[in-house]
Amino acid sequence: MSLAGSPSGGSALFAGFRALGLYSNHLAHVLRYHRRHREFYLVTSVGRSFHTYNVNRLGIVAVSNALPQDITCLAADRMLVFASCGSLLYAFARNREVVHTYKGHKADIHLVLPFGDHVISVDSDNALIIWDVQSEEEYLQLNFEKAVFAITAIMHPSTYMNKILLGSEQGNLQLWNVKSNKLLYTFPRLGAGVTVLEQAPAVDVVAAGLVSGHIIVYNIKYDEVLMKFQQDWGPVTAISFRTDGHPVMAAGSPIGHIGLWDLEDKKLLGQMRNVHTTAVSGISFVQGEPLLITNGADNAIRVWIFDGPGGNGRLLRCRMGHSAPPTKIRYHGQSGQQILSASQDGTLQSFSTVHESFNKSLGRGSINKKKSKKKGLRYDTMALPPITTFATEIARQSDWDGIIACHQGYVTCTTWNYQKTSMGTHKLKPKDFSKNKPLGVYAIAVDITSCGNFAVIGLTTGHVDVYNMQSGIHRGRYGKEKAHEGSIRGVAVDGLNQFTITVGSEGLIKFWKFKTMELVHSTNLSSSPSKILLHRDSGILGIATDDFGITVLDIETRKIVRRFSGHQGQINDMAFSPDGRWLITASMDCTIRTWDLPSACLVDCFLLDSSAVSITMSPTGDFLATSHVDDLGIYLWSNRSLYSLVSLRPLPADYEPSVVMLPGTCAAQAVDVTGEEETSEDMIEYDSPEQLGDALVTLSILPESRWKNLLNLDIIKQKNKPKEPPKVPKTAPFFIPTIPGLVPRYASIEQESDRQQSKVLNLGVLAQKSEFFKQLEEALSSNNYKSPLNILKEMGPSNIETELRGLSPEGGGSIKVMQSFLRMIEAMLNTKCDFELAQAYLALFLKLHLNILSSEPALLAEVSRLSPQLEEIWIHLQTLFNQSLCILNYMKTALL
Repeated sequence: MSLAGSPSGGSALFAGFRALGLYSNHLAHVLRYHRRHREFYLVTSVGRSFHTYNVNRLGIVAVSNALPQDITCLAADRMLVFASCGSLLYAFARNREVVHTYKGHKADIHLVLPFGDHVISVDSDNALIIWDVQSEEEYLQLNFEKAVFAITAIMHPSTYMNKILLGSEQGNLQLWNVKSNKLLYTFPRLGAGVTVLEQAPAVDVVAAGLVSGHIIVYNIKYDEVLMKFQQDWGPVTAISFRTDGHPVMAAGSPIGHIGLWDLEDKKLLGQMRNVHTTAVSGISFVQGEPLLITNGADNAIRVWIFDGPGGNGRLLRCRMGHSAPPTKIRYHGQSGQQILSASQDGTLQSFSTVHESFNKSLGRGSINKKKSKKKGLRYDTMALPPITTFATEIARQSDWDGIIACHQGYVTCTTWNYQKTSMGTHKLKPKDFSKNKPLGVYAIAVDITSCGNFAVIGLTTGHVDVYNMQSGIHRGRYGKEKAHEGSIRGVAVDGLNQFTITVGSEGLIKFWKFKTMELVHSTNLSSSPSKILLHRDSGILGIATDDFGITVLDIETRKIVRRFSGHQGQINDMAFSPDGRWLITASMDCTIRTWDLPSACLVDCFLLDSSAVSITMSPTGDFLATSHVDDLGIYLWSNRSLYSLVSLRPLPADYEPSVVMLPGTCAAQAVDVTGEEETSEDMIEYDSPEQLGDALVTLSILPESRWKNLLNLDIIKQKNKPKEPPKVPKTAPFFIPTIPGLVPRYASIEQESDRQQSKVLNLGVLAQKSEFFKQLEEALSSNNYKSPLNILKEMGPSNIETELRGLSPEGGGSIKVMQSFLRMIEAMLNTKCDFELAQAYLALFLKLHLNILSSEPALLAEVSRLSPQLEEIWIHLQTLFNQSLCILNYMKTALL
């Protein structure tokens, strides 16, 4: 059971699970071949870790452990993946864990080249170090002057033993023998700085990409320029050669275009425009296949196949996320498997929490889709601004559009169709602003009714309009002229379409009848609200205010029921748990806080490196999703309370949360789900008392089979009586002798020898007293009946009947012991514990010994004292039963 945060100061409720929507950044990918799997794998960097994908399906295979800082360079050989981070170089085995660390650079590393049993790294101070891979020792270090030869590219020419080729910012190439530490040859200047060096399929031939956009195919053996190309798109960012029989070279550019060059005819074969919206970071032709893999800083990996006429490639498969940070995320539907995300790049995308193959892109908003397609993505002047907020409903999404969105600084709201994965048919805009477009007027808040038929839109002017989602027709406006004097900060419709709630910047909350649009109620807030969130099932409205506080309002009573304070910055977003018990808030102070509404306490708080822009809770309650400032990913946090015991003890006022790392792309391996941290020393465990109150009775925790059939044992024995008499078993080769009595005991050697010597039966042995009998005799003097009661609790129904039969003088007992048993029942009734056991034991006792009770004065006195006590308890219970039945009948009639 976890208490005030985890012991480390992190979150007690949420554990980092995985990240969605991260695929690539500005670093070039690495393509490697696995001999045993006979498959190509793709490695891309995503900040502090890297992902490994299989090329066949672009399915993620592994995610590496995170490094302390962002990866600055990536390379790989047959066995290891090398990643530099600052001045350190790390070697990863099995695409996941660090096995070697190379320390020695004094500046950040920006070039890495695996070289057999060694690895070469170059830092920004122009120091080149050759490392032994296994021993992590420095084999050789070369220092170059930046003004003379600033290294910008490095490669190993094929068949050139112990030799590397270096390219410089000055445009020179140098060939070095790293074994003898000698400069073999300096090639003349190529005319501009070298950005990339790539080995051609032919031996001795190297392609060099320059800052000027030139691509020079060079024979380094004869120091001869074989051919020269030029692209007009800026510096060359990447080069690759086809190896499937077609003499084609591909070159990337900073604006996202790829040029294809025919090496036989020495001419441009074709252009692949807008391959990426940013610079092409890396391109690689798969060995022996017509496949080209590209990645870019727009967070996309694409595989192109060259199987058509003309020589250009077509898109075969891709993995892409947002190219700009998301601004709003919300779960779509009730399954909790799809998250809709609106980004600053203008797109609306859907990410699956199950598998990446279910991801969808709904595209980019446009004023005129046809004109946008003609102009292309880069020159599209009809594109709408990014989406700032949206609302989604699945009730009628198969019939018409189910998503409505507001755009930044735009008065028109757009509809979107999730099933068609495209922008919808309607653009909702008030007629007042169709001709004149005043500055500063735009839609700022939207909501869709739970039936999916209507959309409510709030504007910065204070107007609130209702539209039909099927036809796009304007259905009305709240207020005579406008709903609020100030800007609308939030709109919400309850689950039954009875009321519409609007909030204005002047600090008023207004309740309107949804159909007649009449004002019903108005409440003034102490501070100006910034946003609202309604939990429709419970009717709880969360209001974030500009003074960094949270107000919770019950829309049924229209009264403020909770006020929370503690955030030190603007509240960016809020989310309710599915049952409405928790309100989760994210603020610019980089904290995410969880407020427990029934107890009105802060029960969880954790700190992040960057503040969360938007948060949303899964409808199934298993995940919390967050998006962050300047971050392209969507991060999932698993709800610990679903798989471990979590105590929601209020956090102290001076609680200081510690920073929690954002989760990676796969499930975190170090997440403790065994509940070890829930067993901390400061845990307050709740022990249920034996008796809850003076007016109540407490039942035992024994199963019904132990006491319910005590009065019917004779009937049960009769039914279970075998039809045939039991057969005598064959004589065993040996047996263990026992002593006769109620409790069977094994006989010792001496007792067995005595039994064999004497053939006269000792009747005293048969009259041996049981442990229960002894405890009842001792309880007469001590008046403590816990021991005999515990013995009865451990017995089955047949043993209990045997013990109670043995209490009478005829069964070997006595009147005193029977008197002690009645006093034990009286003690149980006084404590009001084990109520059903007392009734069952007493009923069986009366059934067995009713004749003796009527003839013995001592037992009659005990029974006469016990009878009124039983009657009093039953009258009290009957009163409580009648009261409960009356309440149930009243509730039934009220509902009808």
